[in-house]
Amino acid sequence: MPYWMKIFYERKEYVINFDRVNAFCYEKNGRVTFWLPDSAIPIVINPQNNLEDYQKVLKYLEQVTDVEVDSGHWVKIIDGKNEYVVNLHCISSFCQEPNGRITFWLPDGTIPIVINPSNNPDSYQKVLQFVKNTTGYSLS
Repeated sequence: MPYWMKIFYERKEYVINFDRVNAFCYEKNGRVTFWLPDSAIPIVINPQNNLEDYQKVLKYLEQVTDVEVDSGHWVKIIDGKNEYVVNLHCISSFCQEPNGRITFWLPDGTIPIVINPSNNPDSYQKVLQFVKNTTGYSLS
């Protein structure tokens, strides 16, 4: 069932099906960024400027990651200063480098996510298992 939410951003009003949002990014400064479905337009919610919508987004993320973490297709990845929460079912390709790192690209955007087995061991294993379970192929 779709999860619709109304968000105010840059003096515009959006009604978004959050079940179609593929990735969220927590920044160290407290902002949360996500990309509108079927576009590369980022929405950046800041708790200082829009606390109500910020709390709605965080509540959604808590619900979906609590429910979906058992099925293994939502993964949290720490990438330097940012933490991403990604629905792996929305990723269309994975690339493993000779050094073991795995790269994939967020849908509707050009942002590469790189998972290093030493920096994100749990998330790295989840991605490997997801690829194996979903495609039948193993990344070595």
